[in-house]
Amino acid sequence: MELAAMVSNIQGMTAIAVGIIMGFGALGTAIGFGILGGRFLEGAARQPELVPMLQVKMFIVAGLLDAVTMIGVGVALFFAFANPFLSAATGIVGA
Repeated sequence: MELAAMVSNIQGMTAIAVGIIMGFGALGTAIGFGILGGRFLEGAARQPELVPMLQVKMFIVAGLLDAVTMIGVGVALFFAFANPFLSAATGIVGA
């Protein structure tokens, strides 16, 4: 396989992988926030006196949920801008 074709193939597959990583991260976060908010409202409706405690726990879990997504975005951006597959294929460090 010619080097230029191999490089373009790696770049194309990396772009698809980055899109999948970011898309599934956003989808998972949206589903997680929907479930989290629904369960918070159910708990608040059942026991209104526990709303402050439930709210604190909800925000802690929301922060953890966002942190997992941001790790995925960081990995995706690493693949997009400092592609280790491309440098391994071309043999050039920092390509």
